[in-house]
Amino acid sequence: MASDISPRAEIDPKAKIGDNCKIFPFVYIEGDVEIGDNCVIFPFTSILNGSRIGKGNKIHQGSVIAALPQDFEFTGEKSECIIGDNNIIRENVVINRATHRGGKTVIGNNNFLMEGVHISHDTKVADDCVFGYGTKVAGDCLIEDHAVLSTSVIGNAGTRVGCYAMIKAGTTYSKDVPPYIIAGAEPVRYGGVNTMLLSMNGISEKVQKHIANAYRLVFHGQTSVFDAINQIKEQVPDSVEIQHIVSFLSDTQRGIITKL
Repeated sequence: MASDISPRAEIDPKAKIGDNCKIFPFVYIEGDVEIGDNCVIFPFTSILNGSRIGKGNKIHQGSVIAALPQDFEFTGEKSECIIGDNNIIRENVVINRATHRGGKTVIGNNNFLMEGVHISHDTKVADDCVFGYGTKVAGDCLIEDHAVLSTSVIGNAGTRVGCYAMIKAGTTYSKDVPPYIIAGAEPVRYGGVNTMLLSMNGISEKVQKHIANAYRLVFHGQTSVFDAINQIKEQVPDSVEIQHIVSFLSDTQRGIITKL
């Protein structure tokens, strides 16, 4: 089915637009843009060079996709902003493209970005994540699957948020937030295992107890993270989730959030 494109939208003829899209008046689309099938682009949205947008996305009023990176190292190189399928991007969301040639800012599939969210250059967001009102994530960050960043969260550059983690409203974090936990307060700290989200996604109570035991060693023990990792390997029954905790903790470059 042909796309329904308003004659009052300004679209470069070189842009590639899929089938069955709805593009409202006053949308601005530059030439180096690809948009998949079944997308809805609401008025006053700007989709700029380097945008690669998948299928079934809804991008609401005032959003800017592939905005130029706010990075002093940016010199105008060609880079991309890749958005997967079935994302909801609400009003006034800004997503920057990457800083350097060949770089990519990535938003995966089935994510929900609420009004006023900003995702900066070279950040990678996986699938099924939620970003609350006004949340800002700086450059070169990683957000794993099923993470929830509540209202007005600020993620500083180069940090990671593990899968199924939840960060409470108003939190600023400058270190990695491990998977499966709740984080919040000032300074940000461990607030327990995110049992509600884990249960909703079919992770058994038995595995949840093992996750809690692993983090008891990390956050309540009188040892380094390195020693806690070894204790987890020795004391906690193995599972995919425990393996991911060990891997995430082992790979940290900025350290993890504060212990209790």
